[in-house]
Amino acid sequence: MQRRDIPPELSFAAPPAAEPRELTSPPTSRRQRGAEPEVVSVAELDRRLKRILEGSTADVRVEGEISGLRVVGSGHAYFTLKDESEEAAIDCVMYRTAAPRARKLLADGARVVLTGRATVYVPRGRLQFCADDARLAGRGALLEALFRLKEKLAAEGLFAPERKRKLPVDPQIIGVVTSGDGAAIHDIVTVAFRRGAARLILARTPVQGAGAGQRIVRAIALLEEFPGIEVIIVGRGGGSADDLSAFNEEIVVRKVAAARVPIVSAVGHEIDVALTDLAADARAATPSQAAEMLVADAAARRAALEHLEARMRRAIAHRLRAARADVDRQRARLGSPAQILAEPQQRIDDAIARLRRRMERILVEDRAGLQRLERRLAARHPRAVLAGARGALRPLSVRLSAAARRHVALLREGFASDVARLEAMSPLRVLARGYAIATDPSGRAVRDHREVAPGDPITVRVHHGALLARVVATAGPDEPLVERGAPAAPAAPAPAEAAAPAPPARQSGGPRAPAAGRAPRRRAQPGAPACEQLGLGFAADERAPAFGRAGASGQVSAGQGGAEAGPEERRHVEP
Repeated sequence: MQRRDIPPELSFAAPPAAEPRELTSPPTSRRQRGAEPEVVSVAELDRRLKRILEGSTADVRVEGEISGLRVVGSGHAYFTLKDESEEAAIDCVMYRTAAPRARKLLADGARVVLTGRATVYVPRGRLQFCADDARLAGRGALLEALFRLKEKLAAEGLFAPERKRKLPVDPQIIGVVTSGDGAAIHDIVTVAFRRGAARLILARTPVQGAGAGQRIVRAIALLEEFPGIEVIIVGRGGGSADDLSAFNEEIVVRKVAAARVPIVSAVGHEIDVALTDLAADARAATPSQAAEMLVADAAARRAALEHLEARMRRAIAHRLRAARADVDRQRARLGSPAQILAEPQQRIDDAIARLRRRMERILVEDRAGLQRLERRLAARHPRAVLAGARGALRPLSVRLSAAARRHVALLREGFASDVARLEAMSPLRVLARGYAIATDPSGRAVRDHREVAPGDPITVRVHHGALLARVVATAGPDEPLVERGAPAAPAAPAPAEAAAPAPPARQSGGPRAPAAGRAPRRRAQPGAPACEQLGLGFAADERAPAFGRAGASGQVSAGQGGAEAGPEERRHVEP
C-alpha cells in the first residue's frame, strides 16, 4: 500500500515465500562378519576396539559445535561435539594436561576444530573423542567476537536499565524497520489493524547479507526525521545466527541506543536474542508481539469503556440513593426550627442555673475562709500577743532573778575564797610574823651578801614601817658576822629577850609615844597592792622574794637583826 504523506523511500511490501530446507539422513553402518566368531570378554572387546580406534584415528581433526561443557574439579573438561548439518554428536574429553590455550577456547556454542583421537572408555565401554588441541573455526570465531562486542557495549552502559525510556501510550504513528518482502511486516500490519487504527510507516531495508547493518541505520535515521513519529519497531522473522548477524553489528546497536524516539526490538523468535534486544527500550519476542505492545486493542478498549461506563452509572445511582437517604435522615434529625432553637436555649438556661449555684457555693466558701482568717488575725493582734508574752515573761523574770542571785552568791563565794588565798600569800602576813625585807638603793631586794658591800645604804622594810640602815659587815651562810675592827662576838650570845631593854611604860590617857630612834609606823591602806604597801616601788615579778620560807635570802628574822632584834644585833645597823 502507498500513502501520499509517506516519502518514496518508505512503503509496504508483500511478504516473501519461505525457503525449503534440505534434509539429509545419516549414513548407515556395516558390521564385519568373520567365518567363526571368537568368544572374548567384554573388557577384551573394549580394549581391542580402543586399539583399533586409536590406531586408525590418530591425530584426526574434527569440526563441530560444543554443547554441554562441564569442567570438573580435577581440571578435565567433558563436553559434546555436535554436527550442525546432520543429527550427529560424539562425547569428548580434554584432560588437564592439554595446553591451557586450547582449554580456554572451550565454551558452549563455540565452533571449534579439535585435534586428537577416538577411543573407548573401557570401564563403561563408551566411545569418546580425546582432544589434545583446539582452535576456533568458522562461526565459533564470530561467536567469540560477538561476546567481546557485547562486553564492550555493556561496559559503556548501552544495556543499562536506567537509560531505557517508557513506551508511549496508544501511539498514533509507528515506524517499522524491516524487509518489505518478509513475513514480519505482514504480521505487524495484521495485528495493528486488527487491534486499532494506528498509522504504520515502513522503512524498507534488507535485514541480512552484506551491508545490511548500514542500511538498517539509514532506515532508522529516515524514520526519526518523519514528522509525528512516536515509536519505531526494528525487527525481522526468525532465522539462523548468520541471518541475525546484522542486528549484532556495532553500528546498529549504537544507533538503536542513541535513537531520538523509543525503539522496540523484535528480532527473530522468542529463543533468539540479538544485541539490539539489549540496547532497545523494549524487547518483543516476535514482530506480532511488538504490534500488540504498541497498538491498543480497540475492541478491548471499547469493552473496557463500556464496562467502566456501566460501573460509573451504577456508582452514580448508588451515590444518589445514598445521598437522598442521608438527606432524609438529616431532615428527620433536624426537625422544626423552633425545636432546634428551643434545645440550645434550654441548655443555656441549665448552664446559667449551674453557674449561679456555683457562684453561690464559691461565695459561701469564700465567706467561711474570710471568717477563719479574721479569727486567726484576731488571735495574732498585737494586744493579744503582748498579753501572752507578758504572761509568759513573768515566771521567766522570777526565774531570772533567782538565777542572778544564785550566780552573784557563787561569785561572792569565789571572790572571798580568792581574797583569802591572796591574803594568805600576801607579803604583809610574812612581815607580820617578824621578818623584814632589805633592798638596795635601786629598790631591788637583797638576796645575797655579795650584792652589797660594807658602807652601802640599804632600806629595811618591816611589818609597820621601814628602816634606813648602812651595811657595816657581810658574811656568808657559814661565816661569822663580825664588824671590821670590832672584837669577835661571844660564842653563846645572850637571848634577845634578856638583852633587849624594856619598853617605856605607856602613859594612861594619852597616845603611845614612838620608841626612841624609830620612825613612826605607817598603816597600810586597805585595798592597796602588797608591793605598794611595802613601799618598794616596783611590781611583783621574778625578782620578788618568796615569802613564807624561813631563812630565805633577803628575809631577816626579828631575832637576826630585824626590827625586833636585840641590843647586840641592833648595833650592827646604823640609823
